[in-house]
Amino acid sequence: MSTCGTLYVVATPIGNLDDISARALRVLREVALIAAEDTRHSQRLLQHFGIGTPLAACHEHNERDQGGRFIGRLLAGEDVALISDAGTPLISDPGFHLVRSARAAGIAVVPVPGACALIAALSAAGLPSDRFIFEGFLPAKALGRRQRLEALREEPRTLLFYEAPHRLLESVEDMLAVFGPERPALLARELTKTFETLKGLPLAELREFIAADSNQQRGECVLLVGGWQAPEGEEAISVESLRVLDLLLAEMPVKRAAALAAEITGVRKNLLYQAALERQGKA
Repeated sequence: MSTCGTLYVVATPIGNLDDISARALRVLREVALIAAEDTRHSQRLLQHFGIGTPLAACHEHNERDQGGRFIGRLLAGEDVALISDAGTPLISDPGFHLVRSARAAGIAVVPVPGACALIAALSAAGLPSDRFIFEGFLPAKALGRRQRLEALREEPRTLLFYEAPHRLLESVEDMLAVFGPERPALLARELTKTFETLKGLPLAELREFIAADSNQQRGECVLLVGGWQAPEGEEAISVESLRVLDLLLAEMPVKRAAALAAEITGVRKNLLYQAALERQGKA
C-alpha cells in the first residue's frame, strides 16, 4: 500500500531574506516539487539560496484547474511545498483550494511558519493585539469600500487591512469619514525592506501624512485601525439604534418613532426623541 506525500505550506520572507527559517530552507530543498504563486518571482528566491527544486505555477487563475496535478503527485508519495510570492501562503494569497483538496484526500498538510505582514505590523503597532480582525483587501470601488467600513464602524477589535498603494489615500479618506478623525491608526509600509515605515497617528493626521508624501503611496501596505470604543454613560446611543430610529422616522411622526425605537433598542425614549429632533433639524 502506497503512502501519501506531505503538502508543506511554507512561509517565505516578505522582504528581508534573512527572515527565512532554516526549516523552510530544508523543506524547499527536500520536496519533489514547489507549487509557487509566480514561478519567475520564486525562482529568484531559490537561486539566492542555491535551491534547485522544480517549480510549478499555482495561482488564483489556475488553482482550481491545475490543483489535481499536485494532488496526484502527493497521492503518489511525493512531498510538495506550497509558497506564495511573499509571506505566509493563503493569507490574501492563493492556496486555499489546494490545501482543502489535499485534506479532503487524506493528505497530511504541514505548516512551516514564518513571516506574515499583518502579524509583523500588529506586533509593532502599539494597538490592542489580544483581539483583532483581518479584513484583507477592501473593495476597489468607493461605494463597496464605504459599505464594508460602515459595517465595521462599531467593531471593537483592532482592524487590519491590506491595501494597494494606488488606493491607499482613498481608503484612509474613507476610514476618516466613517470612523472619525480621532480613531487611532497605523500605516505599516514596506515591512522588513529598506524603506520600511511604521507611522501611527489619528486618522485625520495619518491622512495628511500620506497625502503630503507620495513616497508613502508606494510599496506593500498594511493599515491598522483601533477598534470602536463605546461612549461612556447612559447618554450613548449606538449606530444601530440610530439606524432603527432613522427607519422609523421615514414612516411615522417623531414622537411615535422615538417611542417605538425605545421599545426595540432599549435606549431611553427621551434620548431617542432628542436625537430624532436633531436628525430632522428641529432641535
